[in-house]
Amino acid sequence: MLKLFSRWRHDFHSHNRPQILRHLTQSHFEDDPPFCPILKPQNQKNKKLKEDASNKKPQNKFPIKSNLPFDFRYSYSETNPSLEPIGYRETPKFSPFGPGRLDRKWTGTVAPLQQAPDMAKVEEERNAILGNPLSEEEVSELVERYRHNDCSRQINLGKGGVTHNMIDDIQNHWKKAEAVRIKCLGVPTLDMDNVCFHLEEKSGGKIIYRQINILLLYRGRNYDPKNRPVVPLMLWKPHPPIYPKLIKNVADGLTFEETKELRNRGLNSPPLMKLTRNGVYANVVEKVREAFEVEQVVKLCCAHVGMSDSKRIAVKLRDMVPCVPILYKDEQIILWSGKKATENTLNDL
Repeated sequence: MLKLFSRWRHDFHSHNRPQILRHLTQSHFEDDPPFCPILKPQNQKNKKLKEDASNKKPQNKFPIKSNLPFDFRYSYSETNPSLEPIGYRETPKFSPFGPGRLDRKWTGTVAPLQQAPDMAKVEEERNAILGNPLSEEEVSELVERYRHNDCSRQINLGKGGVTHNMIDDIQNHWKKAEAVRIKCLGVPTLDMDNVCFHLEEKSGGKIIYRQINILLLYRGRNYDPKNRPVVPLMLWKPHPPIYPKLIKNVADGLTFEETKELRNRGLNSPPLMKLTRNGVYANVVEKVREAFEVEQVVKLCCAHVGMSDSKRIAVKLRDMVPCVPILYKDEQIILWSGKKATENTLNDL
């Protein structure tokens, strides 16, 4: 009996001990005012601020309205507006600016303007921001300040070229700096004139220094960061659309046997140049043109460049030289001068 009573007593105290302790502590605090929790009086100002913050509802700033006088694209310098795609890798319904964040409709490759801008007025506003032209002393001072490799105001321009979000990066640098150093690498360096044109047109600045692949973009004398243009950002990179095939099975103006012979001749010939990944290709176009004065077929070695960059290089050379890409194999591009060029060289001989 004693064992049973002691076991019952132990179980009772073990189960009811938290309740007993809670009852003792509550009664202790209620009976002893010094141990009661003191409620601090709330400040009236803080109370009003909290009430005002709770009453204020977040304002919906979307859709964003931008007055920039051009169509929005992912890349301005590396796309050809006249070339229409034959398909899309993602539905055009998904805008890279986000759902309902832009007052323009995304068509799959571009967000076009709703109304045609007055270009005379746009040019007048741009000239007003640029102000009077810089003197030689002012230009040399800015060049000496921003042209060096350790410049903190630098933007790297890669294979995407002049992208849409780069315009916002330029505007952010212009808040605290008069000029921005832009270092260009990769495929866009084939046509630096095109890069300079789009940088000036889309940003509204002026290029005051150009040395191979290094540019300095000046903001203007009357530039006001508080009145900077609204640049809606792209939240992700859109998938590139599907374009017609670059290299045809049979080149235009040739038979299958002639095309095969030119391809074999190009593969067996020594490479004109060896291109590196993210290199500077400023002199490639001139060298290819000079080579076509003597040869019909030219080979470019694109080891470690990558397939996507090699195709971009071939497209640029096709339009700039001009020439016809007839083969891409084993990281090598075979270019043909074209039927008209071959006829002219034969007539000269």
